[in-house]
Amino acid sequence: MWEYSQKVQDYFFNPRNAGVLDQADGVGEVGAIACGDALRLMIKVDSATQVITEARFQTFGCGSAIASSSALTEMIIGRTIPEAMKITNQDIADFLGGLPPEKMHCSVMGYEALRAAVANYSGEAWHDDHEEGALVCKCFGIDEGYIERAVRANRLTAVEQVTHYTKAAGSCGTCVEGVEAVLQRTNAAMVAEGVLRAEEAFDPAMSTRPPKRQKAGQTSPLAPLGGPPKRSPLTTLQKIRLIEQAIEEMRPYLKQDGGDCELVDFEDNKVFVKLSGACVSCQMSSVTVSGIQERLTDKLGLLLRVIPVSSTAGVAACSA
Repeated sequence: MWEYSQKVQDYFFNPRNAGVLDQADGVGEVGAIACGDALRLMIKVDSATQVITEARFQTFGCGSAIASSSALTEMIIGRTIPEAMKITNQDIADFLGGLPPEKMHCSVMGYEALRAAVANYSGEAWHDDHEEGALVCKCFGIDEGYIERAVRANRLTAVEQVTHYTKAAGSCGTCVEGVEAVLQRTNAAMVAEGVLRAEEAFDPAMSTRPPKRQKAGQTSPLAPLGGPPKRSPLTTLQKIRLIEQAIEEMRPYLKQDGGDCELVDFEDNKVFVKLSGACVSCQMSSVTVSGIQERLTDKLGLLLRVIPVSSTAGVAACSA
């Protein structure tokens, strides 16, 4: 499990400025619920002074996403637009006392949402439709510009770092080559600008690519001939058994906090679970579901979606 600072926990359990801001002057939306993370940032601005007087947010995501979004609103209220635009994703992470490397993408999402909200307030075009083939990671909807900004702002020089900061290449792995291309091009530009040493820049020849996660029915063409035998596609029954096994492994930890979880149904890579006890009303329930989803995805090597339901009727409604 990741270690979270006391401030991250505080801003998750007691989020500041959560909810809808009526008659907002600027609205920025990044991510997508289908991708697992989404943030809507709303701001009000004093037109005479350009000071952000109010800010609120709505977030769908893990505890780090909620904490980062909440922290961002506190950081920008009272600042002018130019001052707010100087805030980086690292500033958000530092404000919270640090974030685990695997969760830095939450702070980047806040940075991107602020840019989108300010663009909306200023009447500037904000394209998040990934036109002209700019989309790199289809699983999480990450385009070239998003990756390039994260690389520059955080001096990223490895694909693993890009994944931590943007989630790109963090699922099926088919976009790794695309991520490498953006990383190599951006690092080369940074070297030319004198902001990065040549020996620090990403070198594709030295890259150790993470293995691609195979979809059901696929085998990897990159598997070495003398390597381990190829894994046969999992049957539905095998998937269910692995899912049950993974959930059973997590239940003792949930029970320690007075909660529980059980498998209700499985269909089309959707895993329906029933949370009970303290897990039902706990503010950490979204984190619990996210943790279960990550555990199942790793165990089966498939991109799964975990959906909490209260009954089989709920399953039917979600499947419809």
